[in-house]
Order: sequence, then C-alpha cells, then structure tokens
Amino acid sequence: MTFSSRNDLATLYSTNPIMKRRNFMQITALGAGTSLFTGTSAWAGSTLSTESQLEKLTSRVEDIQPISLEERKSRIAKAQNLMGQNGMVAIVLDSGTSMNYFTGMTWGQSERPMVVVIPARGEVSYICPKFEQDRLEERITIGSAVYPWEEDESPYEQIKKAILDSGARSGKIGIEERVRFFIADGLRQVAGGFDLVSADPVTIPCRIIKSPTEIALMQRATELTIEAMKLGFSALKEGVSPSAFSAAVAQAHQKMGGRHAFALANFAEASAFPHGTTKPQVLKAGDVVLVDCGCTVEGYNSDISRTLVFGAEPTSRQLEIWNLEKEAQMAGYKAAQIGAPLEAVDAAARKVISDAGFGPDYKLPGLPHRTGHGIGMDGHEWGNAVRGNKTILEPGMCFSIEPNISIVGEFGVRHEDCVYMTENGPVWFSQPSPSIDQPFA
Repeated sequence: MTFSSRNDLATLYSTNPIMKRRNFMQITALGAGTSLFTGTSAWAGSTLSTESQLEKLTSRVEDIQPISLEERKSRIAKAQNLMGQNGMVAIVLDSGTSMNYFTGMTWGQSERPMVVVIPARGEVSYICPKFEQDRLEERITIGSAVYPWEEDESPYEQIKKAILDSGARSGKIGIEERVRFFIADGLRQVAGGFDLVSADPVTIPCRIIKSPTEIALMQRATELTIEAMKLGFSALKEGVSPSAFSAAVAQAHQKMGGRHAFALANFAEASAFPHGTTKPQVLKAGDVVLVDCGCTVEGYNSDISRTLVFGAEPTSRQLEIWNLEKEAQMAGYKAAQIGAPLEAVDAAARKVISDAGFGPDYKLPGLPHRTGHGIGMDGHEWGNAVRGNKTILEPGMCFSIEPNISIVGEFGVRHEDCVYMTENGPVWFSQPSPSIDQPFA
C-alpha cells in the first residue's frame, strides 16, 4: 500500500471511520487567541473546573477500525517472503509487541517460555506450557498448531520440533530482538544443524511501514492526547506540582477510551532535562512549562510535547529559544522527503540550532539527543532520525520530529509532533504549535 498527500488520502478518510476528522472539543480553560498563556487573568477567567471539563468528555474510540485478521495474515505472508530472501527457515517471537503485531496474541512474560514460530513455509505454531494450552487456544486466531511442554520437559525441544515439522532440517533461525537470552540460548543448545541469527531483516521491514489502518489508529491516539493535554493545562495553577498536570491527562485519556501511556511535566530549570528530574518542583508565574504526553488506541501510540510560559509574558530569552526550536523543527520536517536518509532530518534540525551558537553536535547547551524516533506499536521503535541512520525514507514510515534545546540552569524547549510519510512527503499527525502562547493549531 502506498500513500500520497493528505488531500490524496480523501478516499481513505471517507471509507475508514477512524480517519474521519473531528473538530477538537473546545475547552474553556484554554480560552482563545493570543491571551491563552500570557498573564494570570487568562487562567482566572475559566468558567469550568478541570473536574467539570472531565465530566464532559466521552468515548472517542467507539468507531475505530481495529487491525483485521486479513491484515495480520498479510503481515505473516510478507515476513515469510522476507525469510526466503534472507535465507531463514523460521523466526521465533517471544511474548511482546512483535508477537502481537503478527498474531494478535498478547501473553505475559514469565520464566516459562511461550513463543511463536513463524516458518518460511507453512503454518504459524505456538509453544507453551501444557497447563496453559487451553487458555492459549482460546486466544489463537492465526494458525492452530500448538506444541505443549510439561514442567519436566524442555520447551526448546518443542521449538525445534515445530521448526522441523515445517520441513526445515538446517539453515538460519531468526531470533526477534526482544526474545530473552535464556530462550535463545536454550534453543541454541538443542538446535544442532541450525544457526541462530537476528530476525531484524524480517521484522523491521514489516513493522516500520505502517498501513492506512495503523496510521488511522495513531491519528486517533494523537487526537485523544491533544484533548487530554488541553485538560492538563487547565489544571496548572501557581503552587502545583507536575503531578497535577499528569493526573488530569491520565484521567482524560481514560475517559475518552485511550490507554494512558505517560504524561510528564517539568517546570523552569527542570525543563532543561529532556526526561525531567527527581527534584521537587512547584509552579510559579513566568516558569517555562514543558510537557510530554502519549496514549495508545488499539495498541498504537501517540507522542506529543509542548512548551509554554505559565502566567506571565515570556521574556525575550524564552521567546528567542522557543522560536529557534520551532525553526529547527520545521527544518527537520522539510528535510523529511521520500528517498532521503533519516539522518537528513536530524542534520537539518541540528544545523539550525548549531548555527545559532549552540552545541555543536550533542554538546550542551544545545540539542543533546537525536531529532526523532520511530513510533508505532512501541512508543520508540525503528526509524530514528539520528546521525548515521542511512535508512531511506519510504511511504508509511512514522517518526517524531523533536529537536530539543536544553540550556541547563535556565530552561529547555521542545516541540514534538509525529509525522507519517506519504509519496509526496511528510504529513503531521498533530499540527505544530503556532506560537508560544498558542500550543495547539
């Protein structure tokens, strides 16, 4: 499946309910216009409490289109084709994201292996503890072959048997990157005649390219997070800690039917640390507030950061850095073109920041981390916009553009929005902040 521009996706939007745009709910506490976050009166003017706004939220996921059985089967077919191209006879998946991606199966990890084997030819099979077999079979939607093992038997022999039953007698077995060591090592000890190799050449090309349904789920998760962040901003008052924001966002995500993932807030000097600090924080007028939030819908993630100044007009320094960050983000966006390497996104954004006298490279003050990360079923996955990543941008890739500017001892600014690639270039999941006093378009 290929993608074109947002306009060219009109057919998809009209036929896929989740892709139909909804106007964002108006939240009184956010006010309107450029007075949004400047001056304490903007906060005092709210006519609805955070609790009242929360009560007005309703489910936003009732019309979603989940991943279909047919789509999962097509993923397995693609994986089998890639196995053939890479000389693999099978791949092994531990409990986790990739197992869910290919089979729809979720299973908690324990010391007792439950793994999936996808052979290059034949049916998907499952290896599980014998006493869990009935529970497992209730959940299986793809394949039917189950290889149970008793408590005093080797699960690794059963993995080997499943591969032998597919017709393979030797060759390469791909191990998905999150298979735990003791499982891979146990299989290695019994799998004479086979070589254990990384399954990355199979799993990454499958998961890095998102289908229209996957993009639709991520779009809905993004819309929920924007609404939740608006509610979180309404909970900011002088004297509160970051938990006031975090709790409000979590409640809003849940009320709208998303699965809350995270909601971080950092004030003043703490905003210079990309992932915050353990030191106590108390909000005061004039503080830079940097927030980072996400949720999942049907297992697909959103990830959005916003930076604003609370309760006062921004200083010239705050405004200067905020606008520089916006320029850097837009440079990264413009560099995200089909056929370009992912590292070009990082290079373009980083150049704006270093040309302004920060850095260079990853030095502080400046941009201490990559410009973006891949996103999908995992909040961070393949497709990083970072120096040295020569991966060529293709339609269906999804990643963040977030060139953080950290000035330790002062504050930090990060604008984070994710994009999906179309044949005509990148399309934002969330529109970037128009200005320092207007966090949402």
